[in-house]
Amino acid sequence: MIDILIVEDNSEISETLCDFLRAEGYAVSRTDSGERAVELFERYGARLILLDIMLTGIDGFAVCEKIRKQSDVPIFIISARIDKNDKLNGLITGADDYIEKPFDIDLLLAKIAGLFRRRYSLDELRCGELTINRAEKTAFLRGEKLEMTAKEYELLLLLAENPGKTLTKEYIFSYIWGSDSESEQQTLTVHIKRLREKLERDPKKPEHIVTVWGVGYKFL
Repeated sequence: MIDILIVEDNSEISETLCDFLRAEGYAVSRTDSGERAVELFERYGARLILLDIMLTGIDGFAVCEKIRKQSDVPIFIISARIDKNDKLNGLITGADDYIEKPFDIDLLLAKIAGLFRRRYSLDELRCGELTINRAEKTAFLRGEKLEMTAKEYELLLLLAENPGKTLTKEYIFSYIWGSDSESEQQTLTVHIKRLREKLERDPKKPEHIVTVWGVGYKFL
């Protein structure tokens, strides 16, 4: 799932928003097309939409209305159109906020952080480019969903909830599989290998799931 979908026809504004948001650790996608925005949302989902009104194809009001019919995702309209009727139309079609251009980037980032904290913090665990949704038992890396088995998910969550802490093999195995299994070493090794193949840029040189020789593993 995408963290933030930017729908903006001004490339300079769009690129600036992308740079700032990605620097804050959000997975971001952007488009200047109203139709493409709806398509991206239906395909990947999003946790927040930053939506301009003047777009290629259908306008922002229509995009807001289409998305609101299928989801309660937060939508911030960001527009240079500051007429009262435009603001009312944006809110009536389902926008959660209407932000005037030019906007202060620091205030916008604070508003976005507050939204994510209130709406998602209890369910989500963010570790750099990795996002784990505890409620849905899913994980996303750079906005792309990771396909995992139930045990792989449980193992990843355990490691990610203890960043920088070395967990012994015995503890990990007992926590995930219980203490009665007879195949501890092989089972854990296989699952660590599979997770590395999905998470690491180079599974042979892991940067996130690190082996602490003779002890266990830690997540960085």
